[in-house]
Amino acid sequence: MKPWLASTRTSYDTVAAAYAGQLRDRLDDEPYLRAVLGLFAELAGSGPVADIGCGPGWVTAHLHGLGVDAFGIDLSPEMIAYARRAQPGVRFEVGSMTDLTLRAASVSGVLAFWSMIHVPDCAVPGVLAGFRRVLRPRGVVPIGFHVGTETTLKTSGYGGHPMHVHIHRRTPAVVSALLRDAGFTIEAEILLNPDDRVPGGVVIARAPAAD
Repeated sequence: MKPWLASTRTSYDTVAAAYAGQLRDRLDDEPYLRAVLGLFAELAGSGPVADIGCGPGWVTAHLHGLGVDAFGIDLSPEMIAYARRAQPGVRFEVGSMTDLTLRAASVSGVLAFWSMIHVPDCAVPGVLAGFRRVLRPRGVVPIGFHVGTETTLKTSGYGGHPMHVHIHRRTPAVVSALLRDAGFTIEAEILLNPDDRVPGGVVIARAPAAD
């Protein structure tokens, strides 16, 4: 396992319980994110959807509540253990977005909600190629991220627990360009809270149709 992946897994194993407790009701205060998830549910249709980097599973469960056949994948075993306890009716599994074990063309949607922020630039093309491989023709992928141009090192968080993860901020234009390079078509670029110190962004893209 690459060092940045190992440190990401260890960091989120360490903060899993605190992270889950602090973010449990986060979507209640985020009407625009709920709207994006509702749109994703509509665009993805009836096929299965993979929530990649699902953490404690709150977003996966929200999608499930919208009638989506959603399941979660996360690098952190502790996050997955928490998600399974909290949402026993939803499928969760340990895995890495850098090496997805899903079958080719097996899902109608891939969600990466603030889960690619720790992926260095050099690894992003491989991650997006993996997304395209597992998506069905015309499958949908929303990517949520911190907007900016800086990379920072996070050494503690969620109650002061130690962490060691780099946070890569990207602009919507950069994320869209990366998706286009991977063969996706961009359908929407959304900027959230643009007056905040660190705005949020969501890019919604679609895989190509079948040849």
